[in-house]
Amino acid sequence: MASGFRVPEQSVAGEYADDGLTVGRTAGLVGLSVRTLHHWDVIGLVRPSDRTSAGYRLYAPADIARIHRVLVYRELGFPLAQIAQLLDDPATDAREHLRRQRTELVDRIARLESMVGAVDRMLEASAKGMQLTPEQQVEIFGSDWQPEWIEEAEQRWGDSAQWAQWADRTADWTPADWTRITAETNELNADLATAKRDGVSPGSAEANALAERHRALMSRYFDCTRSMQSCMARMFIEEPGYADYYDAFEPGLCAWFRDIIYANARTHGIDPDSARWE
Repeated sequence: MASGFRVPEQSVAGEYADDGLTVGRTAGLVGLSVRTLHHWDVIGLVRPSDRTSAGYRLYAPADIARIHRVLVYRELGFPLAQIAQLLDDPATDAREHLRRQRTELVDRIARLESMVGAVDRMLEASAKGMQLTPEQQVEIFGSDWQPEWIEEAEQRWGDSAQWAQWADRTADWTPADWTRITAETNELNADLATAKRDGVSPGSAEANALAERHRALMSRYFDCTRSMQSCMARMFIEEPGYADYYDAFEPGLCAWFRDIIYANARTHGIDPDSARWE
């Protein structure tokens, strides 16, 4: 909440001079800058009720009350122009403003509590995930595996629903579980390489079956739709490292793998070129 809410209105009365508060003392009471109050005066949002003989602004209790109402609306995200319209609406009195603001605040609190719950769930999920030591990772995934890849992946995708699913689903996997799924991955890669060498065409029944095997394998980690799989295939080509990985099994395998995923997506009514991560 804005700092202006720290001053109860009843404490303001004793701070007034005979004709009102100067702009400096007003700014200090409500937690705003003098420049902000000057701006609000210029645009007609909060105009002081009086001025000294020298022309200095003087703010009355009603002006301070209006400032507080502005602060609430601003905290709720209303633009200043809309706040002015709300406050100057002749059909709405001060108590109605307070009731409206209270409703808005309660709604915002509910939204924030929901967001906090979502963050808590992601924190819980991020504490799960792969329970392998770096040594076990290298032993299971091979000597080319770099344990820091997990941290890099979390930095990139850690706030996604799919990462939360991955963390939750793999939390209880044992080294034997990881060894088994790694063997499945290696078997799929070998079958992909063989199919590519044998001239299997993208869009054929055999190629589509391989694409579906890959999607099923990914779905062990998170719910992988064909649209998501198409985005992954696009990433295989666009980002460095993937071509080196797949082409080590068979030259040109990465591009061919993308083509069979794309062709399979099209048979299910998905345009892979415009596919989104959903």
